[in-house]
Amino acid sequence: FISLKCAAKMRGMATGPPQQGSDIQELASKRVDIQKKRFYLDVKQSVRGRFLKIAEVWIGRGRHDNIRKSKLTLSMSMAPALRYCLGDFIDYYQQLSPTGSAASEDHAHRVLKSEFIERDNRKYFLDLKENQRGRFLRIRQTVSKGYGTMGYYGQGIEQTIVLPAQGLIEFRDALSQLIEDYGDDDDQPELPEAASFRVDNKRFYFDVGSNRYGVFLKISEVRQPYRNTITVPLKAWARFGENFIRYEEEMRRIFSYKLNRKLPDKTHYGDSD
Repeated sequence: FISLKCAAKMRGMATGPPQQGSDIQELASKRVDIQKKRFYLDVKQSVRGRFLKIAEVWIGRGRHDNIRKSKLTLSMSMAPALRYCLGDFIDYYQQLSPTGSAASEDHAHRVLKSEFIERDNRKYFLDLKENQRGRFLRIRQTVSKGYGTMGYYGQGIEQTIVLPAQGLIEFRDALSQLIEDYGDDDDQPELPEAASFRVDNKRFYFDVGSNRYGVFLKISEVRQPYRNTITVPLKAWARFGENFIRYEEEMRRIFSYKLNRKLPDKTHYGDSD
């Protein structure tokens, strides 16, 4: 059973400024129900900017069971990257065969697909897994020690939520609506859309991003379960492109030369008169 409930909250506008002692304003909230879990997506505003807090609440079978809660946080400028990854996982999940091997102990917590997002001192690891109870997406956030670990991200070094795979679309749609309504479009430069393509058993991803150092291109080579990534700053793109074109042209000439050497020389055939 999956349901979606939305509630927009415009605190601080109709009711006046935030209460004294609080510098965080709640702008909007959405709730997504997936199986026995509830996920709350709250957009908030602080002196550092807008951010998204995602809380996972697990409700036990009995009425008196303890309620377990976990959460993670990310800036609104980071939310589009998460939405893109969710779309990639949704496409992959829809191509999978029905769960069958998940019931085997040999496949407990088997990883089906992995991605990660990195921004400043925060990393987000996304793992689509399956176990005896089904398939799920685990999103784990780690924060490097040092500057930036305080503030609205909290003092925790690691935060994790787990999404049942059946609700990925509803969760993605709720996130998309919040991005459209409260995204930091003014604070972020306009960037090209991400792209990917497959060659044999590998897939290559091209993601353009930006941080305090400038614009960059992240190129990832994925061959499950391995992933290799390089980051190319904007100022090096032209040189990268020139070298790719040069090598492609040289290899084209080499292949053409080898092919011509293998072809028979027709000038030596025929009458000699």
